[in-house]
Amino acid sequence: MQFDPTLYVITDSTYHTDETLLRAVDEACAGGASLIQLREKDTGGRAYLALAQRVKAVTDKYNVPLIIDDRVDVALACDAAGVHVGASDLPVAVCRRLLGPDKIVGATAKSVEAAKAAYADGADYLGTGAIFPTTTHVTTKLTPVSTLDEICRAVPIPVVAIGGLNADNMDVLAHSPIAGVAIVSAVMKADDPRAAAAHIREKVLAMRK
Repeated sequence: MQFDPTLYVITDSTYHTDETLLRAVDEACAGGASLIQLREKDTGGRAYLALAQRVKAVTDKYNVPLIIDDRVDVALACDAAGVHVGASDLPVAVCRRLLGPDKIVGATAKSVEAAKAAYADGADYLGTGAIFPTTTHVTTKLTPVSTLDEICRAVPIPVVAIGGLNADNMDVLAHSPIAGVAIVSAVMKADDPRAAAAHIREKVLAMRK
């Protein structure tokens, strides 16, 4: 499946109701988000699927692919565009086998070795970070930009930088060969998610020129 990793917005429902989350996703897509990931670390399968179906109705309106974090079963059940897995989730090769060749499989990679392994196992893109400390409830370990750059050069698939990134601190990535950035709080916590997404997308596109 073709996809654009320029502005990859990841949800965080810890400061949202379902309704405000859906509104934020809608605004992010309107502002130029090119991928949306639904990330629900503490939600059971039934509730996760119900929310995923509602989020997919929004992303479909904008033709933005929806990625499900961790849960291949939820991704399959809602016919999402794909799944993103970390080191403690199902292996990339298993996800690829379950989802088939036409879905997106993304993986977290914090080293060149992990990046090469994920690519060999069938990953379509990599998420690398955290570049900065984050305010999300996900445990993170900082990744130097130099390591991010090495990963970008080590694999032929897109690499997306993640972790505490916003419009004011992205200049650290100005010379990095990344394909895009993954944003959580800078869009999901914004008073105007549409404007925040548009501003960050503009900065990413300018950096990639």
